[in-house]
Amino acid sequence: MKQCTLIASPLGDILLRAEGDALTGLYFVGQKHYPEEHIDNRDGGTARVLRQTEDELAEYFAGERKVFTVAVKPSGTAFQLRVWRELVKIPYGQVESYGGLADRLGLDGNSARAVGAASGRNPVAIIVPCHRVLSAAGDLTGYAGGLERKQGLLALERPAITSARQMNLFGV
Repeated sequence: MKQCTLIASPLGDILLRAEGDALTGLYFVGQKHYPEEHIDNRDGGTARVLRQTEDELAEYFAGERKVFTVAVKPSGTAFQLRVWRELVKIPYGQVESYGGLADRLGLDGNSARAVGAASGRNPVAIIVPCHRVLSAAGDLTGYAGGLERKQGLLALERPAITSARQMNLFGV
């Protein structure tokens, strides 16, 4: 049984959707690909997943969580699932380009656009960190939740990004 709940975040309300013992959706209200139907309830075993996700997101937005542990089960094509599995490997505070992701997936350089399209259909935003992917030039591009939210998520993680860059200056 699918269950959903709306929660507040510093970047706007978020719809959480779960089925069984896994999170199947995390959407900013009004974003592209926002599900048309949802039932706001927390009955049964799925309520545990929704509570865990809400708790982990609160810790993330407070700067206390860098890794999520909630089980996710997104639905998508085989290619989308490959891309989403690769997105999860991008550490907190680091960024990757769409072309870099294509390379990591063993795809040719012309596949960056396809990787971007798959990233844009990610149904579990933040936890599957598609916000950590930038253009080859390092520009903010394409985020279903809106570029201002992508910028907000990256700013939240910025202390880790700044620290990593400073360490690299000294060859550490």
